[in-house]
Formats: sequence, structure tokens, C-alpha cells
Amino acid sequence: MASESGKSFARRDSLRDIEAKVRVLWEENDVFRAEACETPPKVGEKFFGNFPFPYMNGFLHLGHAFSVSKLEFAAAYHRLRGANVLLPFGFHCTGMPIKASADKLAREIQQFGDPPVFPSQTEEQENLKAEAEDTNESNPTLPDKFKGKKSKAASKSSGQMYQWEIMRSFGLSDSEISKFQNPYNWLTFFPTVAMEDLKAFGLGCDWRRSFITTDMNPFFNSFVQWQMRKLKSMGKIVKDVRYAIYSTLDGQPCADHDRASGEGVLPQDYTLIKMEVVAPFPPKLGVLEGRKVFLAAATLRPETMYGQTNAWVLPEGKYGAFEINDTDVFIITERAALNLAYQKFSRIPEKPTCLIQLTGNDLIGLPLKSPLAFNEIIYALPMLTILTDKGTGIVTSVPSDAPDDYMAMHDLKSKPALRAKYGVKDEWVLPYDIVPIIDIPEFGDRAAEKVCLDLKIKSQNEKDKLAEAKRLTYLKGFTDGTLIVGEFAGRKVQEAKPLIRSKLIETGEAIPYSEPEKRVISRSGDECIVALTDQWYITYGESEWKKLAEECLANMDLFSDETRHGFEHTLSWLNQWACSRSFGLGTRIPWDEQFLVESLSDSTIYMAYYTIAHFLHNGDLYASDASAIKPEQMTDEVWDFIFCGAAEPKSTGISQSVLNKMKQEFEYWYPFDLRVSGKDLIQNHLTFCIYNHTAIMPRHHWPRGFRCNGHIMLNSEKMSKSTGNFRTLRQAIEEFSADATRFSLADAGDGVDDANFVFETANAAILRLTKEIAWMEDILQADSASFLRIGPPSTYADRVFENEINIAVRTTEKNYKEYMFREALKTGFYDLQAARDEYRFSCGAGGMNRDLVFRFMDVQTRLITPICPHYAEYVWREMLKKEGFVINSGWPLADSPDLTLKTANKYLQDSIVLMRKLLQKQLLGSKKGNKKGAPVTMVIEDKKLTGLVYVNEQFDGWKAECLRILRSKFDTTRRTFAPDSEIMEALQNSSVGQAADFKKTQKQCMPFLRFKKDEAAALGVQALDLKLPFGEIDVLRENLELIKRQIGLEEVEILCASDPDALAKAGALASLLTQNPPSPGNPTAIFLTS
Repeated sequence: MASESGKSFARRDSLRDIEAKVRVLWEENDVFRAEACETPPKVGEKFFGNFPFPYMNGFLHLGHAFSVSKLEFAAAYHRLRGANVLLPFGFHCTGMPIKASADKLAREIQQFGDPPVFPSQTEEQENLKAEAEDTNESNPTLPDKFKGKKSKAASKSSGQMYQWEIMRSFGLSDSEISKFQNPYNWLTFFPTVAMEDLKAFGLGCDWRRSFITTDMNPFFNSFVQWQMRKLKSMGKIVKDVRYAIYSTLDGQPCADHDRASGEGVLPQDYTLIKMEVVAPFPPKLGVLEGRKVFLAAATLRPETMYGQTNAWVLPEGKYGAFEINDTDVFIITERAALNLAYQKFSRIPEKPTCLIQLTGNDLIGLPLKSPLAFNEIIYALPMLTILTDKGTGIVTSVPSDAPDDYMAMHDLKSKPALRAKYGVKDEWVLPYDIVPIIDIPEFGDRAAEKVCLDLKIKSQNEKDKLAEAKRLTYLKGFTDGTLIVGEFAGRKVQEAKPLIRSKLIETGEAIPYSEPEKRVISRSGDECIVALTDQWYITYGESEWKKLAEECLANMDLFSDETRHGFEHTLSWLNQWACSRSFGLGTRIPWDEQFLVESLSDSTIYMAYYTIAHFLHNGDLYASDASAIKPEQMTDEVWDFIFCGAAEPKSTGISQSVLNKMKQEFEYWYPFDLRVSGKDLIQNHLTFCIYNHTAIMPRHHWPRGFRCNGHIMLNSEKMSKSTGNFRTLRQAIEEFSADATRFSLADAGDGVDDANFVFETANAAILRLTKEIAWMEDILQADSASFLRIGPPSTYADRVFENEINIAVRTTEKNYKEYMFREALKTGFYDLQAARDEYRFSCGAGGMNRDLVFRFMDVQTRLITPICPHYAEYVWREMLKKEGFVINSGWPLADSPDLTLKTANKYLQDSIVLMRKLLQKQLLGSKKGNKKGAPVTMVIEDKKLTGLVYVNEQFDGWKAECLRILRSKFDTTRRTFAPDSEIMEALQNSSVGQAADFKKTQKQCMPFLRFKKDEAAALGVQALDLKLPFGEIDVLRENLELIKRQIGLEEVEILCASDPDALAKAGALASLLTQNPPSPGNPTAIFLTS
């Protein structure tokens, strides 16, 4: 198909030809143009769906396509059923990534020339380390080659390719690439490419409303400034000094969308304990004489400082003595010093000054005075498990409550050789015993000791056991522990902790300290720190505002409990959000123009902008003189009038009729019905969207629904540029066609778990779609009447097929309505085709009914339209010769499904399979039936085969009694039964239980009861009926020709098992009926030869 070299691409190319022709047809007729009606829409009459605009520093990839496909399928379904649909699409350019890439390109040109001559791959490998994974949006996607981890063009620093080579991969010439040093050139190139790809994908978008962000678009710039002024006037934007994740290279906070890795990571607050080094200093620290020198340990548990017995250092760890102010020196890691320097704890702000470099071995044995410790002097001792990328590299030791500390101290005390190895004197260790400080229920006041003994931990190197020990004690110590020493003795730990921290900081014995929870890399490539920044914040989390957000969320459709829990969790922790930046592209904060609005704060209510964007842009992304309205005319009063129901603005220069029309457009489309997004945006963008709508807009304009999905894998593996397991949207369309790509995206999955785009599915879709076209061509040929029956549907097979079409229409509508597109594909395409194939076989020589076949082609075409619209449009217009466009042809009508008929047909098909097995067993003595395949008449050579099918339509005897008991013990609402003991008691008291042979019967009863209980739980109370809801004999007799053809019989008779004359026909084979007696749903067949 399309995935292997050497294969024909004719089928794929035929689909692509169809797609190109259909797109021209759509564009010529402007079929996706969305216009508001003059009267407000009733429920279901309009659908406004949108998608977080993608970032424009590269090509769109299948990850984008997967999320946007959910919106596209939903919108196409609503359009098909007759709703007025608005699906707009914008392009995000605000923030860091484009500017960072442009600057990177400029640096490469400065370093390597224009065009640059890069070092060879060999030199790169000798001098720089490679990083394998790079799946974030900071590096634009290559359209053609994703060959692996060691491209000659790869700049191995930061695991990124040279920007020049990335630009070259986009098809740009060397002379053009230089222009991209100007970040605004990116804004004119990538949005137009993305628009081309989305059109090729078949996106049903009103492109008149498309736009880019940043001040390059003066209308959107005005919109964002209005929004910011409005929030500030409400007191929801304030200036404050706060900790923020910070890029020193960019010189500004690094928000989620500014990060190459570490999205969602927050600052982690510590207490930095100042453990003073007692003079005289050892020679290595001699240069520090006259200064106050401290080992500074970062702790999350300041309340445990009473129990210190020592401090820990990493023997081989690298430390430095850094100036904090004119008098104080902290011995910490360089990484911690950099964080402190940006938190106003460095003699030279934002520049750590190292007076002397040290190792952990230099610090072992230093005598220390530590705040709150009952031991007047403690010593620095070696610990081998310290991580220097967390905290300061200096660790406090409280062996009463910290399992790691307890075991490390235990090792030093019990192993003289270990002490000798690191030069540890006995007096630094042996006199120091556990100091009980906290009483914890179940663990006492020596929790660490108890849990280590309980878990039989022998050494500080048993990491897994120690992790379990901490899990058992830490949370319980915080929530249930009681302090038994110090000023706050008798108080719960969770009460005392903040009081002790505050006192330590007030007395100067500790300072506050913060660092990222986990490693964060900015899009510029540097590892981020935490800085204390003075900037503008949006006051998310404020109590009254939070209540409004929770009210909005409670009334939204989120389509999954996991998504709702994600929002609830985010609302529980989300606090003030830094909304200003000094570097990148975007909109200036109107009252403080040294700052830009950061990229997650200019994209919270822009869905409203879509409703009037066509008045401002008229199809021009950049709003460059395309509109009669001027940007300066869009004053705050105008925005308030359109979006907030304010009074009519005065003297705007915009005609009142145009203003009223814009307002009417907004009022018609808003609120939006659905926003589709990856689940990773719950923790920021989507929650911000809720907050901002509740602040700015009235309740009836709050969002109605979010549908969140997981990420997408390719062929069950993570999508990754570096491994080559990657596809841009353009590549996928070229490789598979748009509709086959859409088909595979629909099949990939619908939940919040990661989905899987399978190339084999896309290739199979090419085959299925093209074969279906070929089949319809055959049907539609002039001589089709020769193998199609004329007249109304009349046979059993006709009724079954008609019913299957009705079922497909109803179930597929339900699946589309619930946005379960994989299920819609199954019920509206796979299952419907299977029903057609079964019908074709069932009809045999009599042929299929023409009316039903044409109805099938109509229905299947419409049901697949949201997923494969180009294919459907071609079939609709070119093959079926229908009027108008399939995309808005209306949902097909269908009668209510006859579930009894469906059950009867399943019975028929299952019975034929059962008969085939019985024939195989009877003639060959085989226990394995031939479930599918050719008739087995070859085993009897020239003899004629007759089948006698015996049917027992009603349970009797002990089975009937069991069913009556089960019905009496069944809860029809919950589909549950009374306890087994109650059922058994009823059975024992019944006529069956009172019979003399009950013990023998009971062995048969038990499996029957279990089987019927399971069946009732799945199907409902009808599973406990004494007979099936249809006549078995009637169904089988109506399909004698099918049974004969399927099994290869000359004759077949359907007989009642209770009729003595019928039993006599079995002759010598009557014993088979005793061995395998028929029961409702399970006929028994006997085969005779003549």
C-alpha cells in the first residue's frame, strides 16, 4: 500500500485525486462559511467548537492532527445533522519559542558564517554529548527525514539540531534562511503553511476568521489589551514579588509554554537552616577567617530541627563557599548558590561569588552549631546517597524521624572501617543518640528506628525499603504527629511547622529558599532556576473568583470523570500566575509597556474574538488594511459593547449597523459548545479559560464543554523526532491520503489515555475505501438489475439487513453525539459493511434487494462523512448523483431497531456454526468444528446429505425451576442477584430439591445457574425467560436455503424435539439427541446420508 517501497500507490493516489477535486468544489461553493442567523439559536441549532491555536514555530504534526480531529469530527457531525456550525482556527505566535529560535539562528550565523559551515559530525561527537529525546514544540518538525539520533546536522548541545539545518529542512534556500533572524518572518511563513496543510486535511473551517497573535495583528493586540485592562480594573491583576521558575539566559520567568521540558513544574519552598561552622577553621577554610561561615541545609521539615545529631555531606560532592552578604558565607552547591543569587541572597545580585571551591571530603568533621538542636555541637559526616541536584547538597540529620538518617548513622556507628575510610573520629559519632521529638500513633517517638526494624533494613543502600519506610512515616508524622519538645510541645506537627519556620526566619537562624520541583529546561536551552521576581500577576485562586470557576466547571460537559478530577485538582492548587514577560513576541501590557503579556495569558477568551474576526480581518491573517474598521476604532468601549453587554459606544467611527451586527454575531455563537484539547492543558490554559470567562462574561456566556484527549503514539511507540517515529500532518497526508489519515486518527482512540495511530490501519483504510468505490461502481452499472431484485424488501434476509441499517443509524448517531469516534467508525462503517457482506451471502442466487442496496450506499456514505468527507462527497455527488453536498445532507432517517430480530439473526448465525461443528463431529469424529469456511460435503463423496435439526423452544424440568428461582431473586434495576446461599435455599425447598435424585440433579444445576446469572447480568431479565423472544422453528424454517447452502446439505428439516414422530426420523442416530439434548437457543442437528 503506502508504507512499503515497491508497492503500487495507485489506490492511495486515486484517493488523493478525489480529495483535490472535492476541495476545489468546497472552496468554489464556500461550504464551510459560517453566518449567524438573525434569531437566537434554539438548542441544537448551532454548534461552535474550537481548538487551542497551535504554536507557529514549525509544521503541524500528527499530535496536533489527533486533537484537532476530535473537533473536526464533532463539527462535521453537527453540520451533517443540520446545525449551523462555526469551526474557526487561529495561529499562536506569542511568547518565547519563535524569538528564541530566531536568536539561535543569529548566533549560528555569527559563529559559523552565512551560510554557516558547521563542525563535522566527528568533531561534534568528540566534544559534545547527545540527548536522545526531543518531542516538544521548541524545534520545528522536519517534513521529510527523521532518521535517528546522530544526524550530521545535529548540534549535540542540548540535544537540538542546528537551527539553520532545521530551516533548510522546511524547503527554504540558504538565501532565504537568513531572513528568519527576524522573528516576524516566522509569522508570515508558518501560519500560511499550516493553513495549507489543514485545508489538505479537509478541515471544515471558516478561514475568514483566522488570525495570528502578537502586535503584528493590531486588532488582536487591541483585544488583549482590553482584556488585561478589564482584569486590572476588577483587581484581578496585581503587582507582587513572588517566586517564579526563571530562565537566566532569557532574563525572565519561564512559564509552561516557554519550556522545552518541565511543563507544570512549580517552585518548591524550603527552609534553609544556617549551621554555623565553629572556629577555629581548618586550613582549607583559612581564607574565610573573620567571616560567619555556615553549612546551609535545605529542609522541608523545620519542626524536626530539635532532633539533629549531625549534618550530612556527599564526600565526592562539589561545593563552594559563596558570599551571601558582607558578613555571611554559605557552603553549598553552585546550583543552589545560583538560585539564592536570584532570590536576593548574594552580595552581588544575580551573580554568585565563590570564595573557595571545596569537596565534601573537605567538610567532614566540621563542628557546627545548629538552630534548635539539643546537641550544642554536631559534626558534618559523610552520606553516600545525597543528590546534589536537589537542595543545597548539605542535609540535616534527624535519626529519630528520618529513616535515611537513622540508617546512615547506624552504618557509621556499627562499621569502624567505614569511619576510617572517611576519617571520621569516634567522638563525632558514637556519643550521639536518637533525640525523641515527635510522637506518632503506631510508631511512638522513635518512628525511624521502629520502621527500619520492622522492615528489617540493614543498610543505607537499601533504597527501595527506605522509600517504603518514608512512605509509612512521613505523612502520618505530619498529619497525626504531636511535638513533644520545644516551645510548641503538645501541638500537632502541622500546626507547629509554620510557626517554627517563621520563628527561625525572624531570628535570622534560617532563610527562605526555593528551587524548581524538578528539572526545567527553557526553550532557549538553559536549566531554569527559581527567582524572586517583581512582576504582574493574575490572582487565580482568590476565593470568590475560585467559587465562580467551580460553578462554571460544575455545569460543563467534560465527557470523562478523569478530566473533571483533573480540573478539580487544578482549581485546588492554582494560585497567582505571572502574566508579564520582558522577552519574546506578543502584546505589551498597556499600563506598563516594558512588559509583554505572556503566552498563556493572551489566549484565555480569544474564542470570543473568532465570532467577529471576519469583520476585522476579512480573510487576512494579519489584518493589514483588509477591513473598513481601523484598529484604533476598537476601543475598550467597543469591546465592552460587543462582549459584555455595555452601553453603545459614542463617536467610534464605526457605523452603528456594523457594531450591532458584530454584537449580534457574538450573541448568536456564544457560548462556545466545545473546546477540544490535549489533557496536558488542563493544568493551565483550560483552567485559565474558565477563570477569565467567569470574570469578564455573564453566566449565559460561560463555556459549555471541554473534551480532553491523551497524547498519540505511532505504531504503539512514543512519537519522537529523534528516533524517527514521527510524522508531520503533511507527511501523513502524502503517505496515506487525508481520508485514510483521518480514518486512522478516528480509530486511534477516544479516551484520555494515550491513543495509537497505526500505519497498518491507515493502509487498510486506503484499501477499504477504494474497494468500496469499486463495489459501488459495479452495483451502479447499467446492467445491475440483472443481479438485484426489484420490488419492496420481502425476505427474511431483507428484514435483517434493513434492521441492521436502522441499528447502524441509531447507534452511530449516539456515538457521534457522545464524541466516541472510534465507536462511530465501528458501528457506522465496520459493522455496517459486515452486515452488507452477510446480507449478500444470505441472499444467494436470489440476489440482493435493489432498494435496500441503494439505501445502504446512501446511509453508509452519510455515516462516514464526518471521518472521511472527501470520499463521501465523491460518492454522494459523482456516484449516487445526489443533489447538494453530503456534508450538510442531513442525518439519515431510520425506524426503531427491532432488537428481537437482531437476536433472532444472531441465533440463526450461531445455529449454523453449531450445525457445522456437529456435522464435523458426526462425520469425522472430530471435536473441533470448522467454524467458518467451505461446506464439508467432500467427506461423503457422492452421497446426499440430509440434516434433521431438532429444536426445544422452552426450558422444562429442573432448568425451568432454576429459572423461576433466579427470576424471583433478581433485581432488574441493578442487574444483581440475592446471595448464593439464598438461591440455594430456594432450590432445596423447590420440587427439584425435594426429589429423590436431587444430589445427581444438583451437579447439573450449579453450572446452569452460574451461566444464567452471568447472562442476566449482561442482557437483563429476558435471559431468565423460559423461551426465546422469537420462534426458533420459524426462524430456521424461513432460512432453509441459507442453512443448506452454508453447510452443504441436500435437504434439511426443522423438527420439534418433543414430537415422537420427529424423533423417530433420527432412527439409529436418536442416541445423539440423548447425548446432546436441544435446549432454547441450542438446537441439535443429526445428519443422514443416502
